[in-house]
Amino acid sequence: MRSSPKRLPALLLGTALLASALGAGTIASASASGDGGREVPVAAAVAHAGHPVAASTRTSADDPDGDGYIPAPVPVTGVTPSSADPPHRYFHEFQANCSVTHTAPDDPVVYPGQPGRSHDHTFMGNTSTDAYSTTASLDGGATTCKAPGDASGYWMPSLFKGDRKILPVGPQTIYYKSGVTDYTSVRPFPKGLRFVVGGPMQSADEFRHHPGFVEGWECGDSYFNVDFPASCPDRADVQLNIRFQAPSCWDGKYLDTPDHMSHMAYPVVRPGTNDNVCPAGHPVAVPMIEFKMAFPVNGDMSQVRLASGRGYSFHYDFFDAWDDATLKALVGHCVVGGLQCDARGYDQTHPEAGAALDENYRLP
Repeated sequence: MRSSPKRLPALLLGTALLASALGAGTIASASASGDGGREVPVAAAVAHAGHPVAASTRTSADDPDGDGYIPAPVPVTGVTPSSADPPHRYFHEFQANCSVTHTAPDDPVVYPGQPGRSHDHTFMGNTSTDAYSTTASLDGGATTCKAPGDASGYWMPSLFKGDRKILPVGPQTIYYKSGVTDYTSVRPFPKGLRFVVGGPMQSADEFRHHPGFVEGWECGDSYFNVDFPASCPDRADVQLNIRFQAPSCWDGKYLDTPDHMSHMAYPVVRPGTNDNVCPAGHPVAVPMIEFKMAFPVNGDMSQVRLASGRGYSFHYDFFDAWDDATLKALVGHCVVGGLQCDARGYDQTHPEAGAALDENYRLP
């Protein structure tokens, strides 16, 4: 018997949340536009931070009753946010270097079991990720990440210049960092955790003030752009870049929730200090993912767009399918260990620390 929090019927929930976050006058337009310009009924939408995101409305192997709540098989309980202040380390991170695998109008987090329902996404990591992906289907699958143990799915809206799709070339940098001051409290993701970072319906102001905003869109000497810059230097060494950080505090209860966000939270500043800590309702510190994407496009940028719309509609999805032992080794060695690691878990400034993985990016 699965249990979910007590909640309103879907229609009332969707209407109430949308009305609260967007204002009653905007409900009709939100339900008509949805994700990727396709119609999404108000009953199937949940708003988070003013961003309507379609809720899971189909059953799947991970969500048999289709209510959008996926309980963690082993909940993490009895945890309080750590306020410890370990020895200062400027870095506590490692990289997952993953290449593009394919593109498709699928999203197994937002639209599970509904191929073609989403706007076009560019996928990295697990080569099999599609609308029907589940924890079991991804686990142990083939991957374009350097570490074979990382079978996770990573995806973002595809970028176009006119009608031409522009795909990142080569391994992209996906950081796994500590988002809290007590980096020693960070623990690996639970298998099957998934979430959406940002939202396709966010406004330019929401994007600029999103807690995951780092430097916006940049190219050449142009930084902190909320939308695509009008032009970029037309040189071979110039690409369009973006960095965006994910929440790193988990509620310890759910691998997913109907809005694909509320089981996660960003760290907060502990009153009277400069320390970042997890909020009480999301006390479990997990790695902070940061996308650092580079798109080979420059020159005139007037025709550059995302499949989800303007530059400020940028968002991404993560679906964890790491080999448990491999992720545990990298988190322990690099994040908890206060190192700046590559995809092997090696910090070239601290060679004495060794590496978490061997030369084939596998556990030794």
